[in-house]
Amino acid sequence: MARSTTMTIRLDPELKARLDRLAAATRRSRSFLAAEAVRGFVEQNEWQIAEIEAGLQEADAGDFASGEDVWRVLGKWGVNGD
Repeated sequence: MARSTTMTIRLDPELKARLDRLAAATRRSRSFLAAEAVRGFVEQNEWQIAEIEAGLQEADAGDFASGEDVWRVLGKWGVNGD
């Protein structure tokens, strides 16, 4: 089993009640659900930051779409860029 650590968070009473209902409905502990929620949040934000950093590196390297590329995509979607 993976090691874990304890963390305390503050929740407003309504959110805690919703978490309690979800835990009962899924037959999971509040702790399990909270850890899954935090894991998902961290993974999503790590991915987003990595994509932003990659985009910034591409921009710094001058790797941009040409005007022709942009018009081609707009035309593909039937959008007039004027």
